[in-house]
Amino acid sequence: MNKIATVPPVKSGEPAAKPIADLREWLSRVEAIGELTRVAQPVDRDEEMSAISYLVAKQQPSPAVLFERPKGFDKSPIGAKMLWNVIGPSVKRVALTLEEPADTPTVELIRRTKDKLKRRLPPNEVSAEQAPVYQNTVTGKDIDLDLLPIPRHWPLDGGRYAGTADAVITRDPDSGYLNIGTYRMMQQNKSQVGLYLSPGKDARLHITRAWQQGKPIHVAAAWGIDPLFMLVGSQTFPKNVSEYEYAGGIKGQPIPVVRGKTTDLLLPANAELVIEGIIRPNSVMSEGPFGEFPGYYGRPEAGCPLVDITAVHYRSQPVLTNALMADYPSCEQSGFFSVIRSAKIWDDLDKLGIPGIAGVYSHPAAAGGFGMTVISLEQRYAGHAAQVLALAAQVPGGAYYTKWIIAVDEDIDPTDMDQVIWAMASRSNPIDDIDILRNTWSTWLDPTQNPPEKRPYGSKALINACKEHRHLPVFSKRTTLRKPVYDQVAARWSELGLPGQIPSVRAFEAENTVTYHEVGGFEPGRQPGEKKP
Repeated sequence: MNKIATVPPVKSGEPAAKPIADLREWLSRVEAIGELTRVAQPVDRDEEMSAISYLVAKQQPSPAVLFERPKGFDKSPIGAKMLWNVIGPSVKRVALTLEEPADTPTVELIRRTKDKLKRRLPPNEVSAEQAPVYQNTVTGKDIDLDLLPIPRHWPLDGGRYAGTADAVITRDPDSGYLNIGTYRMMQQNKSQVGLYLSPGKDARLHITRAWQQGKPIHVAAAWGIDPLFMLVGSQTFPKNVSEYEYAGGIKGQPIPVVRGKTTDLLLPANAELVIEGIIRPNSVMSEGPFGEFPGYYGRPEAGCPLVDITAVHYRSQPVLTNALMADYPSCEQSGFFSVIRSAKIWDDLDKLGIPGIAGVYSHPAAAGGFGMTVISLEQRYAGHAAQVLALAAQVPGGAYYTKWIIAVDEDIDPTDMDQVIWAMASRSNPIDDIDILRNTWSTWLDPTQNPPEKRPYGSKALINACKEHRHLPVFSKRTTLRKPVYDQVAARWSELGLPGQIPSVRAFEAENTVTYHEVGGFEPGRQPGEKKP
């Protein structure tokens, strides 16, 4: 048998005494670990900023980029700065955002986040005087979005897009609960933006319900946010619990919120810039196309909900967060989405009482973390792997879009695709180990579904890359190191002049249990060199 190594505790980079209060404090901590680049020269908001973000994301390490002087906006009274590649492919920045040490290993970070999702703290409403976002307010005819360096991301985009790294807030017309989502918003003119919403998303359900009742609906959007809102707002939670509560649970303290001045919504009090607005019944306008998370343009929409902006609130010289949607690793959502989505799926499996889960990973290269989920598990009973595959494909955290769900044994690190592919090649038999789910929840943004009228329905492949449960006692034994030998080599790594740090190993040979099970080889329990009687 193989002995599974436990993840060692993080030895350095202890969490800060106080949780991160806002984007500005987040930036200071990112700068302290050497992952922030400030650009003082003027840079064009149309395509040039996004081009830099696209290219920087392909570097290692890949820093966040703060454009301090958007070209042509030196005289704007708002004085906005633009933050791109906010989290990017950096696991360190994901960890900081989740209030964990920057050097936390990925699987351990997912595990800790999964446990934090079990804790919810309601937000704390503060007065308008206590809310930094109310330092400046513009309403009515004074609203002018042209004073903001709202960018064009891609050459064929249908317009300029604000808040692609945002927190869009709506209220359920029936239950009254507040939802926070991340949705793209295209500038239509000086005081209106379009709101694109995929089928099944909470804000779309809220808007549809309000229109069915013949009523308008209030909406707000924070365009400069603590990146934690990007993580939490991107996930699917129960329809009757606000993302504010999950964000508070992760942060370890309630999120400060302030009541809107022109809406009935609660706004993030420490945001950099927030718009308030109203969507009137059946008010729509054409929108798109837009370069989206799969790395392709989403098709133009004939009618997207139209937001009439009623107020703009902002801190002096606000920092606006921008998220580029692209191929990996330049897709902004890939890195953080991989961690938070993995944690949510793992938490969903915990809630269902599924035992033996050793790790979950939504690979960031798979369409921004949407396309693939790998689950590592200790098989404890017949059908265990098949059960995990079916549930991981349909739990709230994993149902949307995902095409490939792969189960591997607990000796496989789900974050290491070399190991996952090895398991698929050596432990699965395609004719027996692949199942297909049809007509599943997907998106209008899936470029593989053609003609487009076939969308938003998709399909999923369930791949069992675990050792066959019924033959576990006789399954060929993998080669693994002994732990004492690994430790011996680790102690001498630098002495021997070997490069870098010693790679981590997930599985080791258990002492005194070396057995062979190959057909024609040694029998179970027989030691190497021992002959048959």
